[in-house]
Amino acid sequence: MTTVALIDDHESVRLGLAAALANDGIDVVFSGATVRSYARAGLARPADIVLLDLMLGDGTTVIENVSALAASSSVIIHSVADRPGAVREGLAAGAVGVVSKASPLATVVASVRAVAAGDPLDNVEWAAAVDSDTDFADAHLSGREREVLRLYAAGLPLKAVSLRLGIAYSTAKENIARVRAKYTQVGRPAPTKVDLMRRALEDGLVAPPNEQPADGA
Repeated sequence: MTTVALIDDHESVRLGLAAALANDGIDVVFSGATVRSYARAGLARPADIVLLDLMLGDGTTVIENVSALAASSSVIIHSVADRPGAVREGLAAGAVGVVSKASPLATVVASVRAVAAGDPLDNVEWAAAVDSDTDFADAHLSGREREVLRLYAAGLPLKAVSLRLGIAYSTAKENIARVRAKYTQVGRPAPTKVDLMRRALEDGLVAPPNEQPADGA
């Protein structure tokens, strides 16, 4: 039997989903408001599928939540269609697809069934929303800038990045400065290393944290 966890900070949403899934013979093994509460639930094994609200009210980020869950479960984002940038982050971090909160419950159940069977979700509407996101713009990084960003965002210090690429430390530092400037110019500022990791994830330069090699390369 397919097992599902519901993570949403609106109890009424969770109750409706739980009832619809149970009526279809799907076992809801967890229902709660945060990813932390799910982690503390002590389930015998992770849920097969997690229906995750895009924006929880506990201060966590989309990337944090999806990355933590996608390591052991298929994550379906369940959200309203007004945050294409956040959806982009969630999909980059490992979510398998998106179901709108405006969808009928039968559509949500069908999506869970599809993912359980290994079938792709029909995300044409969301793909269009993400593609038309005016807050997302290509920073037009050079090949070298992309390589430096990829290694730096994956966790290597700049000195290690310079050694890996066979360039001077000052050159690596200049590349990161240019990367920050280019992202700022297209309205996607990245003043911190965490912000740079977000940009690298958005642009597909690095894998989500749970999929990266042990050395962070």
